[in-house]
Amino acid sequence: MKNIIFTLSLIFFINIGCVAQSIPAVEENIPFLVTFGADSETSWGDDDFYQIYFFLVPENHTEPIYIRVFDPEIGGMHDEAKGQFNTENNMSIYGGLDCWSNPDAQSVNVEEHSNSGNLLISKNFKNESIFDNKWYTFGPINPFEGEIVNKFGGRVFKLIVKGLRGDDGNLYKFFLSSSPKENKPVEGGNIFTYEYTFRLSNDMNDISQIYPYIDDKTISVEITNFDWDNDGYIRLNSVVKNGVLCDVSNENQWVHNRFKIVKREKNTSLELQFIKRRDVLVRDNNVVISVRNQYGELLPFFSVPIGGVPVYVPQIKMKPIRRNPKSK
Repeated sequence: MKNIIFTLSLIFFINIGCVAQSIPAVEENIPFLVTFGADSETSWGDDDFYQIYFFLVPENHTEPIYIRVFDPEIGGMHDEAKGQFNTENNMSIYGGLDCWSNPDAQSVNVEEHSNSGNLLISKNFKNESIFDNKWYTFGPINPFEGEIVNKFGGRVFKLIVKGLRGDDGNLYKFFLSSSPKENKPVEGGNIFTYEYTFRLSNDMNDISQIYPYIDDKTISVEITNFDWDNDGYIRLNSVVKNGVLCDVSNENQWVHNRFKIVKREKNTSLELQFIKRRDVLVRDNNVVISVRNQYGELLPFFSVPIGGVPVYVPQIKMKPIRRNPKSK
């Protein structure tokens, strides 16, 4: 896979400097991330039972960091049962050289080398009430153990969630924190992923949104959605596009949408909106979203969008008025 090269300007750090680093972000209006056990069926909305998240720590941050996970166990208040809870998942954190830069780490497929880098922490979770509806903290983690990535202006850690066994859905959230006991943002930090697997709200009035970043090398994108289950509409917004509808998938189906990217959209974030249908409630809908450029390279979704949420700005072309010389 070719490296996706883009410039992170000062506006990136201004936008995220004082904002909480959680995934899903509050502004995304997504209840939970989701990973099913390895014995599940993909028709439940998880295509591979394997998710990868990256945590970006600014280069000038020298204090320990903590990666906190909400409700990591599988069997309590928020998780999705298929009969009796029988599922076990693993969460592993990696740092060091190749943690992010290995092409397999940026793949949507379960590749042999996606667990590249140095394994720092690993823990299995199953049906354990001690972790139900509570925060569990990984750390302290030395920020210098991350992989330095110059174009991000910081060090990157990788967290892999893998369904080991069972067929239930684990619903959870992450927070990048400077404290082991509370969600205290790491100033200038961010979280991103290349394939977003998440649970939609059960409120028919809710609209969710996520933000893929478009670098200056991108001239077209392919937006893919999986297992949408006829749950309303997916709409694309940008500084140029205003509510462009995407084709949506049925159960256990992939659907691909291709769009051109114009100059004004480069070095900005797109917005993908998920608008639930209003007539029939589709409960507990889990979906998978990814975006590729014209080379087939995956583009990252940042929990705090680079450059901010895109605002549609129409271009109005002014034409001179031609007057009839005989008119008064």
